[in-house]
Amino acid sequence: MATPDPASLVAFVLWAGFGLALLLGATLQRSHFCSMGAVADIVGFGDSTRARSFGLALAVAIGGFGVLSASGQIDRAGSFYTVSTLPWASHLLGGLLFGAGMVLGSGCGARTLVRIGGGNLKSVVVFVVMGVAAQATLRGITAVARDRTVDRLAIELPTRQDLPSLLHLDAAGQLALSLALALALAGLVLWRSRWKEVLPGALVGLLLVGQWWISGHLGFLPEHPDTLEPTYLATASRAMEGYNFVSPAAYALDWLTYFSDSNRVLSVGIVISLGLVLGAGVAARRAGEFRWEGFRNPADLGRHLLGAVLMGVGGVTALGCSFGQGLSGLSTLAPGSLISALAIVAGAWGVLRWEAARLDRLA
Repeated sequence: MATPDPASLVAFVLWAGFGLALLLGATLQRSHFCSMGAVADIVGFGDSTRARSFGLALAVAIGGFGVLSASGQIDRAGSFYTVSTLPWASHLLGGLLFGAGMVLGSGCGARTLVRIGGGNLKSVVVFVVMGVAAQATLRGITAVARDRTVDRLAIELPTRQDLPSLLHLDAAGQLALSLALALALAGLVLWRSRWKEVLPGALVGLLLVGQWWISGHLGFLPEHPDTLEPTYLATASRAMEGYNFVSPAAYALDWLTYFSDSNRVLSVGIVISLGLVLGAGVAARRAGEFRWEGFRNPADLGRHLLGAVLMGVGGVTALGCSFGQGLSGLSTLAPGSLISALAIVAGAWGVLRWEAARLDRLA
């Protein structure tokens, strides 16, 4: 069999990821799917509809990832979520920071991109500042602090950290575990739910599974003709990637800033972010919901700037955002992703409760 041309395959992977991201952006815009909104609805109104939609997305993602892995379409070892090192403190602190930040910044990384597509200029500022904070936490001043503190509090596991590896399951066992968890979660979510309001979550989960297949199967070369090594094409992490919206903000700013540098190339995270904005923008236009929006006052600006910094620092420290860890990471059944996801919810919950108490005092 002839070896595919890597450059042509990279272009195909980028276009395929961009196409799915267009659908994802439109879906998020029309359904108001949002992790921060899910927590806020429960805290403020006792309404679990958006949380159930998020849970259904996760159920589909877990089942789909399990099927792809057990059938040999992708290798779960190709994901950075499943590495044997478990930096529990980074997951915990980063998750708390990101959760707090997404409340102050009016939405997670994905929601920020969707709001940009709808004409929200506040979200443009949040995206840029989040990207700068993420750059600093990847390889700048915050990265040094991260490396010298929380990153050193880690557990080295005897095997990869995903549950199938920890339980030493074969392909059939992996499939059975993934499907059992997916069905249990889906049943819990759909029980006494308003089905039409939570079903968009299933499409979000399917699009994530599609992105796993694009990145982990379509974009995988067992032997790159130049290096003779296994390679995942078009990913900044050199591993297969699902959806994550914090570090790609840093990579997007880096690509734009050093565009003339031939070493700076498009990655799948950048084109997915662009696709999300365009997909949401088209959906907002068609629904008559596109409108320009800016900051109300300096206090509103300060709140969003703080939220953006916390999301950038927290998202990189936790190795993912509410999408990156809460959906992509958890679909691999990695314990580290569970720590991050729970910490994100806790951080958001804490800020929402604090804001509610502050409003009560003012009233």
